[in-house]
Amino acid sequence: MRTKKYKLWIILGIVLLNSIGFSIVLPLLPFLIGKYLPSQQVVVGMSALMSVFAVCSFFSAPVFGALSDRYGRKNILLISLLGSVAGYVLFGIGGALWVLFLGRIIDGLTAGNISILFAYIADTTEPNERAKWFGLVGAAMGIGKIGGPALGGLLGSISIGLPFYATAVLIFVSSVAVCFLLPESLTPNKRTRSLTLSNVNTFSHFKEIFRLKEVKSLLALGVLFYAGLSIFQFNFTLFLKDIYQWTPAFIGGILTSVGICDITTRAILLPWLLKHFNEKNIGTTGLVILGIGLGLILASIYIHSAVIVSLAVICIISGEGLFDPTYNGKLSQSVEESKQGKLQGVNQSLQSANNVLVPLGAAAIYYFSPSLLYSTAASVVLAAAIIYSKYKPPHQLLQE
Repeated sequence: MRTKKYKLWIILGIVLLNSIGFSIVLPLLPFLIGKYLPSQQVVVGMSALMSVFAVCSFFSAPVFGALSDRYGRKNILLISLLGSVAGYVLFGIGGALWVLFLGRIIDGLTAGNISILFAYIADTTEPNERAKWFGLVGAAMGIGKIGGPALGGLLGSISIGLPFYATAVLIFVSSVAVCFLLPESLTPNKRTRSLTLSNVNTFSHFKEIFRLKEVKSLLALGVLFYAGLSIFQFNFTLFLKDIYQWTPAFIGGILTSVGICDITTRAILLPWLLKHFNEKNIGTTGLVILGIGLGLILASIYIHSAVIVSLAVICIISGEGLFDPTYNGKLSQSVEESKQGKLQGVNQSLQSANNVLVPLGAAAIYYFSPSLLYSTAASVVLAAAIIYSKYKPPHQLLQE
């Protein structure tokens, strides 16, 4: 037991370093891209960089997951982390817009560290422990997102490229920790036996995973959840700017509260709830709370109130913090260890597709009507809650 916890705390440390590194660069992206594009085109450049990463990640994540099922989590995780190091070094070097895109492409093509880390947790824990540890992974990410932007602003005031080098160093430190401190979690007897051309075909992994009825139902549920949540994530700051005319400092304060609420929910509330309630009920409650939060944003359009907005944020982040770890825990229980990497890769790939498509659709709906956008988001999430409340794994159906 102590050995398992030792491994898992190393995983949390790696996640924390990566989250700090990623968050460091967020405040600097508009300024960096502004060196190569006119001010009115910066938003287009940022969207393009995000999209090219998401597209590359869509194709690479299932492949990296499958490779980790064959060659072990540790080796493939190292490749993924070193790819991110190379990508951020190129960002720091800069010099031309194409260099930035090359950095994003390399990082995207080697993306898969989150899916492999989740597979590692699934290898190392009992099924009933996974939701707790997935929640702690989210809490570690939340801690990184609180401190990272402030550090990025400080380093960026010295040099625009310095935060990107700092991120590369942090991720390289993570790779050193993986190399020397993290033991392999997938023993040879539990790995897939062979490697074929289908292993490098993204769509073959989708086909294999979606053949499994239980997995297919859960992944479809996840798509609804991530679609509703992504509308909030990609639109909220614009919403506050347009509807409330809030300043960047005020918006920054709200976003800081997001991190605090996320950490509290995942690291404190969720472990307590898991001792008293089952994962499905916690997840369903999380979806309902998330849907209520999106509905409160809709209400805040007609009743201007900072209190309503604040309550909406608390509900959305708390709901996410309750559903996301329990969902990933349930998902990890749906396949054997030899397919954990492939499953998590497909899940990450679906999130990448979501990151490409949802912002485009949300932007079009928001341009037409902010009310319609948030009523759509709330409806999608509440529909997911209803579906999940009625969901029963095949083995439960057989027992009845």
